[in-house]
Amino acid sequence: MALTIPTLFLLLFLSSKFPCSTAQTWIKSGYWFSGSELPVTDINSPLFTHLICAFAGLNSSTYQLSISSSDAQSFSTFTPTVKQKNPTVTTLLSIGGGSANSSTFSSMVSQSGFRKSFIESSIKTARSYGFNGLDFCWVSASTSSEMTNMATLFNEWRLAIESESRNSSGSQLILTMAVQFSPDLENASFPIESIKKNLDWVHVMAYDYYMPSWWNYTAAFAALYDPGSEVSTEYGINAWIDGGLSANKLVLGLPFYGYAWTLVNPNDSAVGAPAKGTAITDDGSMSYKDLKAYMQRYGAVSEYNATYVVNYCVIGSSWIAYDDVEVVKIKVAYAKKMNLLGYFVWQVPYDDENWAYDLWKCGKGMEFMDPLLDDTNSSCKLVRCMQIALLCVQENPADRPSMLELSSMLKNEIAAVNIPKRPAFSTRRDEDEVQESTSKQEIWSVGDVSFTQTEAR
Repeated sequence: MALTIPTLFLLLFLSSKFPCSTAQTWIKSGYWFSGSELPVTDINSPLFTHLICAFAGLNSSTYQLSISSSDAQSFSTFTPTVKQKNPTVTTLLSIGGGSANSSTFSSMVSQSGFRKSFIESSIKTARSYGFNGLDFCWVSASTSSEMTNMATLFNEWRLAIESESRNSSGSQLILTMAVQFSPDLENASFPIESIKKNLDWVHVMAYDYYMPSWWNYTAAFAALYDPGSEVSTEYGINAWIDGGLSANKLVLGLPFYGYAWTLVNPNDSAVGAPAKGTAITDDGSMSYKDLKAYMQRYGAVSEYNATYVVNYCVIGSSWIAYDDVEVVKIKVAYAKKMNLLGYFVWQVPYDDENWAYDLWKCGKGMEFMDPLLDDTNSSCKLVRCMQIALLCVQENPADRPSMLELSSMLKNEIAAVNIPKRPAFSTRRDEDEVQESTSKQEIWSVGDVSFTQTEAR
């Protein structure tokens, strides 16, 4: 298994030395999808308060939860694995997902016996696998009868969770749900009263408003605002609140990916420009780390649209929309302004592990820092700490400081600190390394197991 350590772990390193001025009380959650390439062991769990393991299936005959044989090992070890790095992280098991058979879920909620089988199975599975809660992800429910039956399911599910907790003397399982950006669908509405009464919170999927395979024009697929349409995050959040669900039961979704359209005319490239389907990948989707590498390969320049709060770039006839670091900051600030419960990311493996190094190299290290961290009176400056942290993860063990050297650098502000190269877990190389002969390379890159990657100093 390849040794990979996301660069964002530096945030934990820095935060441990500079406590926040206010306690972090809101949710910072992330979905980990079993079909991703990121092993559970490589999830940087200290960055999250909650981690969601996706997805358990639903047996079409018994209406009990099903976990495939290929997922059984990772699901059963998910909680103890992520708790090794963050003992306080809370884990949930998500059920369903976008590829789930909607008719099976519709049948399950329609009859009392089927619901009972599902509920008992879900609680048993969560307990046996060590999860702290359950996340219901039936994203294709669309009729009024399905919504009515869903409300009944939530009533019965909550009662069963309370009963199981009393009988086992254990804490109650958390119960959440993934919902569309707005409670109002074309032919039905989500059962807000039952959600308010029975669920701890909902994960608002504030993305996929537009996709290149559906629409013949470019669009902000996760627009925070849209003055000409009701399809926006702002509209959806207000609709949930106006419908009766309090803001502190809403967790805002952040997409760590983008979509690529094929432009009809590369010279017409604004938001809303004519397009003719997907670009670059089959469905047009690209993880943040992949699209960022793609942009760097072609020297693409990012454009920011403040009307919708979205970034986009044009590479030939390809038009790519995505949320960069600044857009994510704006959306998190919006969630705080609206007094939402927090945010979640879809999905954790899509993040870019080179972010911290790139910011530091460009002289923008402070952009990496939590604004709540006060650097003014500290004897150990944040950017200096970031530079030292990068030295600790150099690919060549000889470039890493010893514990004695590390202690000296942290205590002495004026002591010289070496310039770090790109860290061991990076998927790219420094410009000054490009000319080196590959025959002389003795240090393997992130894609291979390497003793040098774990060699102590």
